Amino acid sequence: MTIPDELVQRFLQAVQRSWADGSFVRLVIRPRHGAQAPDAPRRITGRLIQLHGQPHLSLTAHHTQHDRTWNLPLEQALDWLAGQLQSGPCNALLGTTQKDWQWQSTPQGPRLIPHRPSQTRIPPRSHDQPKASWLGPSAQGWLRALGLIDAQGRPFPSLAAKYHQIERYLEILSHQARACGWLPPPTTDLARTKTGPAQIPSSNASVLVAVDVGCGKGYLTFALWHLLHRIAGRAVRVLGIDRRSDLIASARQAAESIGAVGLEFICGDIAHSPLPPLDILVALHACNTATDAALRRGIEQGARLILVAPCCHQEVRPQLRAPPLWAPLLRHGLLAERFAEWITDGLRVLFLEWAGYEVKAIEFVPSEHTPKNLLLAAVRKNTPFANLLRRDQIQALKQQFGIRHHALDPLLQSPPATTPLPSPLS
Repeated sequence: MTIPDELVQRFLQAVQRSWADGSFVRLVIRPRHGAQAPDAPRRITGRLIQLHGQPHLSLTAHHTQHDRTWNLPLEQALDWLAGQLQSGPCNALLGTTQKDWQWQSTPQGPRLIPHRPSQTRIPPRSHDQPKASWLGPSAQGWLRALGLIDAQGRPFPSLAAKYHQIERYLEILSHQARACGWLPPPTTDLARTKTGPAQIPSSNASVLVAVDVGCGKGYLTFALWHLLHRIAGRAVRVLGIDRRSDLIASARQAAESIGAVGLEFICGDIAHSPLPPLDILVALHACNTATDAALRRGIEQGARLILVAPCCHQEVRPQLRAPPLWAPLLRHGLLAERFAEWITDGLRVLFLEWAGYEVKAIEFVPSEHTPKNLLLAAVRKNTPFANLLRRDQIQALKQQFGIRHHALDPLLQSPPATTPLPSPLS
C-alpha cells in the first residue's frame, strides 16, 4: 500500500517542531514484522540527547532477549524515521509536552491522530542516564533466591525472557496500582531505582491483601510483593497459591531466605482455596474455566484490582453456532477456534464490566514468545451489577452465537454481594 507523502511529512514536521521548541518527550515505533527475521525488534524508542554539544536522537531497539542503542544527528534521524514509516505497516507515537501524535496503520492506510499530551514534563537531555527499572538493587535478593540472576546481578541467558516478562508485568502492575491509589504519581524515577528498605507505612494505611492463584514458581508473586511492599512501602499480605507442593515448598524457601515479611505460599486451587477479603487477585495463564473461577473469586471477595492472563479456551468452542452471516468464515476449524478465543475473552470483559470494573485488554508478553499474550486488567470503579446494558449485551451475544453456558453465568443469575468501593487513599 502506498503511503501518502503528505502524511509522512506532517509527522516529520511535528517531530521537527518539537525539537525546535524543546517540547519533545519521546518517540515510540512498533513495527509489524510480517515475514521478517524472528529477532526483529518488538519496539524502538527514541529520546533527545546532547552528544558532543550537538542534539541527537538516541534510539533503542528492544528485542526479545537484548536491546541495541545507537545515536543519530537530527537530520539523519529524520531520514531514518521517514524510512521506518514508508517501509511497511507500523504504529508510532510522538510525545510532546503540548500534544501527542499517533501514527496508526490500518487496512485502509495510515492515519495521523492528535491526542492530549500524556506527559507535560520535559525529560533529561543528558546522554548517560541510569537505566530505569523496577528491578533495581532492592530486588536483587529475591531474584537471586529464585535463581534468575547471577552473583553480579545479570540475568542468566536461559532466563532472560522470564526476566523481561517480570519487568513488563511490573510496568503494567504499576499503572494499575496508581489507578487504585496505592502508588504515587511518577514525578521522579526514584521509585524505580530505590535501593533502601521498605518504607514504614503510616499508621492509618490499611494492609493490602493480594492473592496470586496458580502462582507456579512464584516469580510474579515475588514481583507483586516487591512493588507493593518495597517500592510502594505498604504493609501487605501477598498469598501465592498453587496445587504443586514442590513449587510451593521452593517458593517458601526463597521467601524465608530473604525474610520476606507479608509473603506466603500455600497449596490449593483456584476454585476451592479459602480466601480473605481481597484488594488484588492475580491469575496468569489459568487454563480454560480456571480463569473464570479466578474472576468469580476476585469479584466475590471484593477485589479492587483483578489481573488475569487467559490460557486455554475450551468451554465455548463446542457450543459455537455460526449465524448465517458468519457461517462461511466459521466453517473453517482454525478460524472458529480463534474466534472462540476472542468471544470467550470478550464475554469475560463484559462480565467484569457488569460487575463494576473498568477493563483494559493489554499485550502481556510479545507474541513471538507466546500467542497466549493477552492480559485483562480490571479496576473496580463503578457500582457492581447496576449496568443493565452490559447484562443485556452478554445475553444477546450468547444467543447470537448459540452459547448456552458460560462459566461466569452465575453472575447473571445470582450476583454476589460486594463490598463498598474503598477510598482511593485507603
